[in-house]
Amino acid sequence: MAINVYEGMFILDSNRYSRDPEAVSGQIPKMIAAAGGEILVSRMWEERRLAYPIDGHRKGSYWLTYFRADGGGIADLERECRLSDTIIRALFLKVDPRIVDTLVAHAQEGPARASREGDADRAKAKSDNAVPKDDSPSKDDSPSKDDSPKETAEETA
Repeated sequence: MAINVYEGMFILDSNRYSRDPEAVSGQIPKMIAAAGGEILVSRMWEERRLAYPIDGHRKGSYWLTYFRADGGGIADLERECRLSDTIIRALFLKVDPRIVDTLVAHAQEGPARASREGDADRAKAKSDNAVPKDDSPSKDDSPSKDDSPKETAEETA
């Protein structure tokens, strides 16, 4: 089979991860290596509340991994993830070869870049939403029927 690059998103048991992050996250590279894969980048994505409980878990630690592996090893890797007590769910996607370098570089930069980009996006949105002070009259400043000068009896006569 062909060697492809895959993205693996793992939802880890957040209670076990908080007690021993090294051991819990260390399982992932070992499983990928056992399936004949090579890790390109592996890091914590975020910890968050799950949309719905999975096996009684309400929170999960999301772990993102990009790795190179043979397509036949993915089935074994999925089986290992289902058997693991620390991995709640796992998803594997084959990455298009044209965007591998971009995705790996983005993942290596981590959450620091995401927060910087988020700050820049918020600042840009704030400046875009700011209304410049305009001294030209608007519709609201135009005279209405009530503001028009009233004709007096003397002017009409």
